[in-house]
Amino acid sequence: MVVQRQPLPASRRGGVSTGRRRKARGITLIGLVFWAIVVSMTAIVALRVVPAVNENYTIARAVTKVAHEGGNTVPEVRNAFERVKQVEYAISSISGKDLEITKENDRIVVSYAYDKEIELFGPVSLLIKFRGRSN
Repeated sequence: MVVQRQPLPASRRGGVSTGRRRKARGITLIGLVFWAIVVSMTAIVALRVVPAVNENYTIARAVTKVAHEGGNTVPEVRNAFERVKQVEYAISSISGKDLEITKENDRIVVSYAYDKEIELFGPVSLLIKFRGRSN
């Protein structure tokens, strides 16, 4: 007696039936490595740039303070900035002699401009050009 076996359904054979094809979900190892590199590079740049931006905000506050309370002559304003610089330890990129001091409508206006080069890794550096003036 010969018994004919019926073929197994595709779901039990280990194959995928065409009507019930499931889409693979998740991230591959290559995708994981790619995103790890992107996130780490972004973190490195952010950790190196944040102190420079913080210094610029400190300089902007100091320049505004000096313009309003520093004095009426150029040497008085420069000396006032140097005094503020001694208190604010974050200021190291400019000094009082780097300030441009002018008078507009009987108001003292103090301007500054400086470049900050941040080494990231190896021969790669980031150059940020900061500029500002008192209000």
